[in-house]
Amino acid sequence: MENKNREITGIGDILKSRQRVKPPAYEWQDMALRVISELKIPPIKKSSVFKACRDNPPQTILNALNDTKELCKSKNVGWKYFFKILGNKGGEREQV
Repeated sequence: MENKNREITGIGDILKSRQRVKPPAYEWQDMALRVISELKIPPIKKSSVFKACRDNPPQTILNALNDTKELCKSKNVGWKYFFKILGNKGGEREQV
């Protein structure tokens, strides 16, 4: 152990030798970040996306995300459709 301490000569070496460990994340957090980036959710609605992803099953979120992409080609307002689809019976598709 002493040899290891002697090899380090400065703060730069300490920072280089430091191992970065990604903190454990829930699946719904990753899903929310994906939805936010793909639909370009405005900052004021990001917390709503996290709540929706936490409270709904992953498949429901994926269905709503895919339906939103199909239905709304406009990048600026697509996020509004995402919430409408989720509000429609928990994200289930309508029978046409």
